[in-house]
Order: sequence, then structure tokens, then C-alpha cells
Amino acid sequence: MTMRGSSGDAGPGPDPTLPLPALDLPARPGYLPVGDTAASQFAPPGPYAPPGPGIPGRPHTRAYPPAARFDPRQRRARRVLRRLAIAVMAVILLCVAAFAGLLALTPSVGNARELVAAQDRAHGVAYPGPPVPARFAASLVATEDKRFYSEPGIDLYAVARVAYSYLTGRGLQGGATLYQQLAKLLYTQGRSSPTDETEQVALAVKLYLTYSRPQILQMYAEVVYFGNGYYGLAAASCGYFGVRPSGLSWPQAAMLAGLVQGPSMDDPLTHPANARAREEHVVGRLVATGKLSAAQGAAALAVPLPALVARAGQGCSP
Repeated sequence: MTMRGSSGDAGPGPDPTLPLPALDLPARPGYLPVGDTAASQFAPPGPYAPPGPGIPGRPHTRAYPPAARFDPRQRRARRVLRRLAIAVMAVILLCVAAFAGLLALTPSVGNARELVAAQDRAHGVAYPGPPVPARFAASLVATEDKRFYSEPGIDLYAVARVAYSYLTGRGLQGGATLYQQLAKLLYTQGRSSPTDETEQVALAVKLYLTYSRPQILQMYAEVVYFGNGYYGLAAASCGYFGVRPSGLSWPQAAMLAGLVQGPSMDDPLTHPANARAREEHVVGRLVATGKLSAAQGAAALAVPLPALVARAGQGCSP
């Protein structure tokens, strides 16, 4: 039979309307024939091929090269952070264990009030003394231990600062709380070696756990030295100003609170300039902590030193 092609030439030839047979091409991973929409919806794209439209109803996840998913620098950073976290936890656990051992080795503080009474008898001071007045308490806390009403016996910020200073060769620096100072007065005989300082930290925590804050202030005020032979707040108040502690003015209370750090060097009778400087420092702390306004602080410092100590040595009338 004679067939005509599309050009009208006679001769045998295939029907141009029939589809061509599919070629059997070798399969490659991630390779899909162009235009195969149905297959591209269900076959995942290759690792480097552009993502297809994905399976209907599911969010498409873009494929990234392995190098982007597993960056060696990120793995190293994770290892470093993990090791650092382990080291920090080990140090914390070691410190906790060491402090627990220190608490076990230090004596009990249940006899603190008995020790205060013994020191008062040794210094000829009546025990118990009068209550600590609010003005002196505020002045003492403002200049010696501003976190007294919130700390657990020790100031963690100050402890860290002192430890850093000691390890870097700068020596021991201030930062002892009123609890630590009381422990120094009662249990370590006023010594300040590194061993004694460490023991005072443990004793301060025990004092915090055993006594209330008013009791701590009362014991401290009864045994601390104010210079000129005056032990305890009552003796110092009557000796320097001729008034009982309850009658202390703000400048008088500030001057006494400033004496506890250097009672001999800041004695208002023998070193008035030093005493005045300490008074100004304490009043400044009272203003900074909000206990006094700026106007009240200025009024306190306006009282001249001779007027404050005009009745020195006269004592308190019965």
C-alpha cells in the first residue's frame, strides 16, 4: 500500500500523529525528565537540584549541601562550649564541697552572746547594753555593709572581688560584712590572715543562720572598739558626746560609725581632721543610699566638729 507523507510525497512512512516510542535512558539519582510534572511531585530532588513543588499538603524542606549542614567550625565551637560548661560545673561542685567541709571544721556560733558578755566584762562594760538606735544602725550599714539586710552572711560580690585581688597579687582588700567583722571580733581574735579570713566567711554564714539581724547589730555594737579606750556603743556615745546612744544626732551617729575602721587614727579628740573626713564619708553614703536627703546631709555636715565633742569626757548622767 502506498502512503503519502506530510509533504504529500508518495512512499511508505510513519504516521506523524502517532507518539514516538519512549527511549530507555539510564537512570541517575535525582534526575527527572524535563516536564515530567507528575513524577517531580513525588520524587525528592537531588542533593544539588532545585527543589520541586513538594508533596501536596506537606511543607517543602529545602535541600542544602552537606557542607552547609555540618560546618566543622560549628562542631568545634560546640565542643569548646560543652567542655567549658563541664569545667565550670566541676569548679562549682568543688567549691561547694570545699565550703561544706569548711562549715564542718569551724566551731559552732551558738555561744556568740556568751562571748560578747565575756568581752564586756573584760572591758568593764555592762551587759547587755542599750538597744542600737536607728540612726547609728543606718550609718553603720551604709558605710560598712550596704547589703546587710539582703545578704546571707557574706557579700558574694565582695568575696569574688577579694579573691580576684588576692590571686592577682594585689593582696587582701576590704569587703567583709558585719557578720564577718563580728566573727573576727569573737572567734579569730582580730586576726586577718588568709586562713582567718576564710574561717570568718564560714562563721559569718553560721551567724546569719543562727541570729536575727537586730541581734547581730546588737552584738557588734557591744564589742567593737571606737578608740580612746571606749569599747561598745554606749561607752563611746557617752565618752565622746556626753549623750546616750538613743540621743545621738545624725552627725554624731555618722562619726561613730566612721570610727570602727580606724578607731585610733580617726579619733575625733586626737585626729579631728581624720574624724571629720570619715564623718563626711559616712554622711555621703547615707545620702547615696537614700537614708538622708541631700539637704539633710548638708545640714548634718554644717555642724562643726568642736560643737559635736563639746561634752567629751563628761560621760552620761545617771
